[in-house]
Amino acid sequence: MEIYIGNLAYATTDETLKAAFANFGEVTAVRVVTDRMTGRSKGFGFVTMPNAAEAQAAIDALNGHELEGRTVRVNESQPKPREERERGGRGGYGGRGGYGRDRDRGPRRETRW
Repeated sequence: MEIYIGNLAYATTDETLKAAFANFGEVTAVRVVTDRMTGRSKGFGFVTMPNAAEAQAAIDALNGHELEGRTVRVNESQPKPREERERGGRGGYGGRGGYGRDRDRGPRRETRW
C-alpha cells in the first residue's frame, strides 16, 4: 500500500521518514518529493508498505501527530484525477508562455509607415 504524508518539515529526509514508518512494519520504498530546480523538499512524500494491516496501523498512529516539529497528514495515496493526468497538470493552457500578454494594455495602435 502506498501512503501519502503531507505537511512535512522541509528538513525531513527519506531516512527519517523511513525510521518513523519502520516502527509499524516493513517499508519497501520511501520518497520525499523535492523541487527539481532547488533540490528542496516540497513538504510531502510517499511511503510504500507491502502489508496492508501494518500500513493502516501506521496511518492511524501517525496521522495528526508531530514529526520533526510539524503536524503531519497521513493517509492512503490516491491516484491523480484523470483530467490532471491528461493535461500534464498545467491547468489547460499547455504552457504557452506570453500568449495574450498585451490584453491588459488596451487597444493596439496601428502604426502607419
